[in-house]
Amino acid sequence: MKTWPSLSIDPIKSKLWRENGFWVDCPITELFDEHVSLRPNQLCLIDSRREITYLELQELSYRLAAGLQKNGFQSGDVIAVQLPNWIEFVAIYLAVVRSCGVIALIPPISRGPEVAKMLRISKAKYWVITNHFKDFDYLSMAHQLNWDNLIVLGKSDSKSISFDDLIFSTINISDIKKQFNHIHKYADDFVEIVFTSGTTGDPKGVMHTHNTIMAPQLAMAQSLSVDHKSVLHMASTLSHQTGFLNGIHLTLQTGATTVLQDQWVVHRFLELAEKYKIQISSGSSTFLLDILRAPELDQFDLSSWRIFRAGGGPIPVALVEEAESRLPHLRVLRGWGQTENGVVTLSRLDDPQSIRCLTDGRVQRGMQIRVVDANNQTISSGQEGSLQCRGAFMCVAYANDPFMLSNDQQDDWFVTGDLATMDQNGNITLTGRQKDIIIRGGEKIPVHEIENILFKDERILEVAIVGMPDDRLGERACAFVLCRQGHQLSLNNMQDFLKDNNVVKQYWPERLEVVSSMPRSPNGKIKKAVLRQQIISSKILG
Repeated sequence: MKTWPSLSIDPIKSKLWRENGFWVDCPITELFDEHVSLRPNQLCLIDSRREITYLELQELSYRLAAGLQKNGFQSGDVIAVQLPNWIEFVAIYLAVVRSCGVIALIPPISRGPEVAKMLRISKAKYWVITNHFKDFDYLSMAHQLNWDNLIVLGKSDSKSISFDDLIFSTINISDIKKQFNHIHKYADDFVEIVFTSGTTGDPKGVMHTHNTIMAPQLAMAQSLSVDHKSVLHMASTLSHQTGFLNGIHLTLQTGATTVLQDQWVVHRFLELAEKYKIQISSGSSTFLLDILRAPELDQFDLSSWRIFRAGGGPIPVALVEEAESRLPHLRVLRGWGQTENGVVTLSRLDDPQSIRCLTDGRVQRGMQIRVVDANNQTISSGQEGSLQCRGAFMCVAYANDPFMLSNDQQDDWFVTGDLATMDQNGNITLTGRQKDIIIRGGEKIPVHEIENILFKDERILEVAIVGMPDDRLGERACAFVLCRQGHQLSLNNMQDFLKDNNVVKQYWPERLEVVSSMPRSPNGKIKKAVLRQQIISSKILG
């Protein structure tokens, strides 16, 4: 690749991963094209604007690849994509792969300065946007950044390339296929740059190869029994790794059908689930919470919906119990993973509810995990320590610095920054981020445990507990709470509820902030770093 330096991949490890089938050693287009040949007229994607079959998507991707080439695209060039969950997103990605390029993912919620950082870090040559979405003018933002090589979906201007004009339609499709099918694609080449959702400094541009991005979805398909008969649903943005892996890659690797939502509207999900017989959905617990609170829930047939895979943070036990009681066909699975490595652990369909509620499951095929103490020694079952992982899913570099990844490694293990326990059966339970620890007067507060208890309070819709600086105790706990409609909550109310649930006083949050919304990452995860900063900047300490 001309844009990025070549990084050596351990030949012993890669040989092992190939021999065990963790790496399939081909780009996504090869698997996708196989599904096209087997079931050309099967629906591949449904978005808010239209449906498209496997054959139609294949042809669109080839014509886009030809159009990119006509407009100066070369092997190794980076195309940044900032689009909603639309079919065109998937088509442009396939075109990039066919052309031996790299896709950089920019969430639709990102704005000027943040976008400028991502474009700079990814070394993007092209930037794909829609002209307007959800009351925001992306075209104006692009012009403010003085960006050249802009590709616009929708009404464009003379300074931009129209997406429709990019679709090269003057050459017979069979001739275009011949042109691109002879291009050899190396499975160890970079193909994706996806950004971590940091709140300070430059976001890290996580770089994946064809092999490392496909490996977690091979394991996911096996764990969830996904095949060409499956109907998936994705409302998390495709520009986040959750959406990209489970909305695009899982679909194209298995030949499944996927329903995309560009805006999360719970009533629309209920309509889509009934119409298309959705079977599997992935997202943060917020999605499941909204569904269960929908007043019209019982009016729709959701009997096809068999799996909700929860990610982006812990899911309250009470929410799982309620979901599986009201929707007996549904199984809620918890899992853990990162932008750097996809979904590494996952509870299984045949696990008892207690395991699926209380743990983040066992390691997926292709990865290894361990929990270590401060001396980097593996600790015994049930003890809390630092969670580390390694294996076939791991990214190979950061775009900010191709050698930065080594700073996050310890003895060949990736230091995740998460704290966890592991039981005798290998199920891990995330207990927090190392930076999210609250130590009050020398005693560590079990943050997730307290959040789980508070979620049972009928007045509370969502809760996030963070630490706030304290001169005497070092830290105290502050609870940010979203109340359910028609309910109010005071600090005394909350502390009385914890007392009634036998929570020791030292663990009670000593400040309550009732808010109307929570700061969230593109996949719905609450940004606790932002909440901590709000406490400091608003000078509400005391």
